[in-house]
Amino acid sequence: MTLSSSAPHIHAASTYDDLVDWGDQPDMIAGQSHNTGRLLFKGPNNSPETGIWVCTPGTWRLSIPRDEFCHFTAGRATYTSDDGEVIEVTPGTCVLFPAGWSGQATIHQTIRNIYMLS
Repeated sequence: MTLSSSAPHIHAASTYDDLVDWGDQPDMIAGQSHNTGRLLFKGPNNSPETGIWVCTPGTWRLSIPRDEFCHFTAGRATYTSDDGEVIEVTPGTCVLFPAGWSGQATIHQTIRNIYMLS
């Protein structure tokens, strides 16, 4: 990982393994998902924020506080919004969760997500 003021970057982000323990996922419904990741950049007032997030299987509630772009590079998950929309996630799936999106996440196989919050 290279952190520079002009362009922070991570080579081979889909397999990068120098991750930090981010703890258990809160708001669990089933199982106990565990999070690891690596912050690449966090701007003033935490915006933007970008990095790698890895999460093990389980089901929980979530509410997205600000726009979040996700590029999933590994695993399988289902995101179901409170209005019933189902988003199946597999490697290569990109999703923009708008601020205020809420629903349920079910991680079937450990996921890896390259994310950016605005």
